[in-house]
Amino acid sequence: MLISGRYARWAVWTVFFALFLPVFALPFLVILAASLATNWSGALPSGATLAHYRDAFHGDALDALTTSLLTALAASLLALTAGTWSALAAQALRRRARRLLDALFLLPVAVPSVVVGLSLLVAFSKPPLLLNGTPQIVITAHAVLVTAFAHQSVSAALARLDPVYEQSAAGLGARPAHVLWRVKLPLLLPSLSAAGGLCFALSMGELSATMMLYPPDWLPLPVRIFGATDRGALFTGAALAVVLMAGTLLVLFAVSRIRTRATYR
Repeated sequence: MLISGRYARWAVWTVFFALFLPVFALPFLVILAASLATNWSGALPSGATLAHYRDAFHGDALDALTTSLLTALAASLLALTAGTWSALAAQALRRRARRLLDALFLLPVAVPSVVVGLSLLVAFSKPPLLLNGTPQIVITAHAVLVTAFAHQSVSAALARLDPVYEQSAAGLGARPAHVLWRVKLPLLLPSLSAAGGLCFALSMGELSATMMLYPPDWLPLPVRIFGATDRGALFTGAALAVVLMAGTLLVLFAVSRIRTRATYR
């Protein structure tokens, strides 16, 4: 460890838990406790029940969870494809042009997401490309918001990639397309899986742009959580929030397994 000494390590752990518990762990514990309660008038919740979770896996709530999963998966694939392509293309550019490309991809992150939603609403509300009122505009908004993270992750991985592998393959007569598919992309697989997981997690929790764009038949779970809490159904909203967190963590765990195997390979 960087910190030697028994008492110094205990001090570091004490400070860590003193900051971690109230700032990170306590809010999640409060949400979990609220999702299992029917009343909370004192210091602790009362009336333990699983009814909120039964409702979360039936009817409209289950449809909202499925919608969020499909939206996040589609947006992550689009963002990962666009971000990987742009990062690979940026390698052939000069430094100034590369910085300009990075700035363009970071622009949706630099502005509020509600601005991104409004811009897409205005841009795709008239022919020839009419997406307003369709699920595609929600997926597009999520992809625009998370592509920057895929682009940055893949760009950082490319900067660390040893060019000797590509040079060896090219020296043996491999074509550029073969080098890309058989050498470069397999070496980037751990970074690609990490970028995909990050894009998925960000898409699952996106709300601001979604509120401006979602059609009635494509209601993601964060919008439903907001609607439940806005009506005063806090315990139902808490159960839906736990389901959202659990679904996201399960997918991220699966992605981490893929990343581990890719790294070992």
